[in-house]
Amino acid sequence: MDFKIAVSGRSWGERAAAEPQAGKHGEARRLVAVLELTNISKHFGAIQAVNDVSLSIEPGQVVGLMGDNGAGKSTLVKMIAGNFRPSHGTMQMDGKDLILHKPVEARQHGIEIVHQDLALCNNLTAAANVYLGRELRRGVGPFRILDYAAMYKRAGQIFAVLKSETRPRDLVKQMSGGQRQAVAIARTMLSQAKIVLMDEPTAAISVRQVAEVLNLIRHLRDQGISVVLISHRMPDVFDVADRVIVMRRGRKVADKTIASSSPEEVTGLITGAIEQVS
Repeated sequence: MDFKIAVSGRSWGERAAAEPQAGKHGEARRLVAVLELTNISKHFGAIQAVNDVSLSIEPGQVVGLMGDNGAGKSTLVKMIAGNFRPSHGTMQMDGKDLILHKPVEARQHGIEIVHQDLALCNNLTAAANVYLGRELRRGVGPFRILDYAAMYKRAGQIFAVLKSETRPRDLVKQMSGGQRQAVAIARTMLSQAKIVLMDEPTAAISVRQVAEVLNLIRHLRDQGISVVLISHRMPDVFDVADRVIVMRRGRKVADKTIASSSPEEVTGLITGAIEQVS
């Protein structure tokens, strides 16, 4: 099968040639990891969902997480997001041990997740969704009311940073798929996230909206925010990601830079035609 994926106006091969080459020890210069997982495993009774996975994520890096259904991607991300506790292994953030019991603790450490269904309220405005659960108030003592003006202003500033056409006063139910993603991503920026976990953000939206979402991911990277992109869409991962991690049957079978991999190789790793690469 012949793959040719356009990446920001260039083919994948042209982008790979333009990437910085590895150093004399075979690896590009590494930054201090914002998140590091060591030998993480998760089992549900006799079912081993994730088995001995180690990985690190650097600041401002977009990591594509790929694999077939049931490969363990969602379980791994839910452990990072605080939904599940690992059965074995350790997590560290900024060099310190990270133990999470619930999602709110992950948020307090700067880990945000954008779910596939986005978890938005269709009957509320964009600004109201951005501030849902953390509304701004003004007043004195017990006499406090919602500060809509401040929320509209701040939400508008975030949309401007993301270069999104979304307007703070627009109702979510009237928005396109790309604009809805902008609202969900703006919510993560409000909390000053260090890592954003994105679950299939480009599924079931139009080609134009896919381009909008990929641009939003680039803007997060430009802000120094790391992104873990779970996706089945090979062109999207090779367009925007710096690295690709492939999982199969609960194990990590590859962790490579985009420049040193190819769509053919990733397809083989997902299907099992290629067992594992270092």
